[in-house]
Amino acid sequence: MNSSRMAGSLLVRHLTHHFSPSSTTTATTFLNGAATRSSVVWMRFANTSASVAQEETVAKKEATTAPPSTKDITSYWGIPPTKLVKEDGTEWKWSCFKPWDAYKADVTIDLTKHHTPTTMLDKTAYWIVKSLRLPTDIFFQRRYGCRAMMLETVAAVPGMVGGMLLHLRSLRRFEQSGGWIRALLEEAENERMHLMTFMEVAKPHWYERALVMVVQGVFFNAYFLGYLISPKFAHRMTGYLEEEAIHSYTEFLKDLEDGKMENVPAPAIAIDYWRLPANATLKDVVTVVRADEAHHRDVNHFASDIHHKGMELSQTPAPLHYH
Repeated sequence: MNSSRMAGSLLVRHLTHHFSPSSTTTATTFLNGAATRSSVVWMRFANTSASVAQEETVAKKEATTAPPSTKDITSYWGIPPTKLVKEDGTEWKWSCFKPWDAYKADVTIDLTKHHTPTTMLDKTAYWIVKSLRLPTDIFFQRRYGCRAMMLETVAAVPGMVGGMLLHLRSLRRFEQSGGWIRALLEEAENERMHLMTFMEVAKPHWYERALVMVVQGVFFNAYFLGYLISPKFAHRMTGYLEEEAIHSYTEFLKDLEDGKMENVPAPAIAIDYWRLPANATLKDVVTVVRADEAHHRDVNHFASDIHHKGMELSQTPAPLHYH
């Protein structure tokens, strides 16, 4: 142990003897310079970190305030926007319906058919519809453009309510609907497209918009309850409503033919939806809309007849794409 300590002391003395003062000074300078450079590097690193942090904060703020672009949404969800074209190769500009939803209306349908009410339920539905016509005539008189808008806001409700309730019934009972869910929703969508078309022809006033909100709220809830109590009554009432719609559009056409209303060019959305010629007019639009209403009349009277026979709609195939 003592010999080891003595050897260590001799080694220290030997190394101290060989180090000159100049060497010591150089070592000190080297250490001081290294410390100085370390301080500079640290300051630069701190400044760079602060700058990066500031840039990240600004970027996050811009990302929060800037509205998301379509490119960002589609790239994230993986749903690329589809670019559709018409048969003539021009771009399809409507997002509310697709080219395969367009069709040519069957204007040869019999417009004079009428279901004669025989049962008490049918008579009740018939006279309710007749009583609703009186305030409509007083309010709109012969302003058929605005009348059509009001009519379609009501006409689009029964198909949606019936389709919704049949959908829920199908889920509860674990059974098929026979295609009636789709048929009724098609009817509602078709009526909504009528509204979108007449919005291009007549612009509603603020009080007409307010009236639509009131009428829609009352009619939706009343029809909802009526369908829950008796689908047979609800469909019969809708059939009579469609008969009144045929009458209103016939009067509309008479005013256009007599020159009491200007036969303006058909809206572009109507030309694409019903595949009308490019030079179609408002008269052509009213003609195809009236044909649609006649088809809806037949579907709803048919549905009511099915219930009248004590059957469910699911037991009879629905007339899909009938309009």
